Amino acid sequence: MTDSTTPEDVAYSVAPGADVSADAVIGAGTKIWHLAQVREKARLGQNCVVGRGAYIGTGVTVGENCKIQNHALVYEPAHLDDGVFIGPAVVLTNDTYPRAVNPDGTQKSASDWDAVGVSIGRGAAIGARAVCVAPLTIGAWALVAAGSVVTRDVPDHALVAGVPARRLGWVGKTGRKLEPSETEPSVLVCPDTGETYREEGDAIVVLDGEEPRA
Repeated sequence: MTDSTTPEDVAYSVAPGADVSADAVIGAGTKIWHLAQVREKARLGQNCVVGRGAYIGTGVTVGENCKIQNHALVYEPAHLDDGVFIGPAVVLTNDTYPRAVNPDGTQKSASDWDAVGVSIGRGAAIGARAVCVAPLTIGAWALVAAGSVVTRDVPDHALVAGVPARRLGWVGKTGRKLEPSETEPSVLVCPDTGETYREEGDAIVVLDGEEPRA
């Protein structure tokens, strides 16, 4: 990879064959791999990875420490918070009623439709080849299983899977499924960190540690 430098003299890396707009803002330590495209006015935070052949649309915002894997398509106006994982060939859509032409047969232009986005909270992960159909919000630390089609909002820490995606349980910050406490079944415990949670309706609350930042 070759080093590139922003006007503010902040270094990031762009591999040969990648297409990064001069109007994009790229954070220090970010790596953009071969054949990826980052469009104008996109903003990527520090220490991100954009995989081979990935696409980042015009004006998309990406937080710090995000990973966007090979051939993922992140269409504007998507917003990714810090620490988001986008798996290989994931698609974040932006057109609720897609058509190539208007009713009169003329080709649609950018002014003929309103782009709608997918917003993904801190630490969430979208599995390989999942499709997220905008407009929707995926909560902090949520986990979308590979191959899912997400058509409605996903709560914080939710594990969703299927076509259309449905909630199968809850996950902790490491992505492991929460398990009932041996001493208090109404309390859910992360097997990796020991953090505890309680389910309240269609949401989950943290009983110890900091509340996730959406």
